[in-house]
Amino acid sequence: MTRIGFGIDVGGSGIKGARVDLDTGEFIGDRIKILTPKPATPEAIAQTCAEILRIAQWHGPVGITLPSVIKNQFVLSAANIDPSWIGINVGELFAQHLAERDVCVLNDADAAGLAEARYGVPDAAKGATVLLTFGTGIGSALLIDGVLYPNTELGHMIVGGREAESFASSAAKDRDEIGYTKWAARVSEVLCEIERLFNPATFIVGGGISRKADKWVPKLSCSTPVVPAKLRNRAGIVGAAMAAEQNLKP
Repeated sequence: MTRIGFGIDVGGSGIKGARVDLDTGEFIGDRIKILTPKPATPEAIAQTCAEILRIAQWHGPVGITLPSVIKNQFVLSAANIDPSWIGINVGELFAQHLAERDVCVLNDADAAGLAEARYGVPDAAKGATVLLTFGTGIGSALLIDGVLYPNTELGHMIVGGREAESFASSAAKDRDEIGYTKWAARVSEVLCEIERLFNPATFIVGGGISRKADKWVPKLSCSTPVVPAKLRNRAGIVGAAMAAEQNLKP
């Protein structure tokens, strides 16, 4: 029998959910997307997640990603959602809105890393791998032989006196209206600093801009091999569904 899970990926612009075939990592049916409410408060996000599950008619366990550090089911950061998330117990929050179901909540980049290690880039399951997702910010996941070290926040590293995601996210590229060559130079600065500190075997780059990896990955100047994520924007949802199946609660 096919193992089916459900994942929801909470992003800065949209909240997306889908059924996932846990044997293949493929979606079953269409992805459901609702614009992220403004402000993206805990209550508003929880209500939107409930609406996605209602539309999907899904009543089983669900995994949910947040762009936050999640430790012992408490939110410790809120880079691209409302600051009121900090200190929230996500177990209690989602129990109020998603009654009578098991809910696992984890960092969005961590979910993407888990999904890539299982279904995507083979190198993600071997040695030290750093996955970076480029979007509104820069998310990160550190994997050792496919095992996750949770809640790394490499996008907030200070590189050249600046926070990495402030100048090297894909949102920064759009904000500053620069081309791929100039943006790749910024990304290279970040990768070289991570390389200097962690010496990974592989970088995996994801997020929406990875769809155009051929325009910028060849321009990167770090020594470590850089490969585009295979699951791309599916990775968060797939990793969330995996977390629900495994009852992963950082």
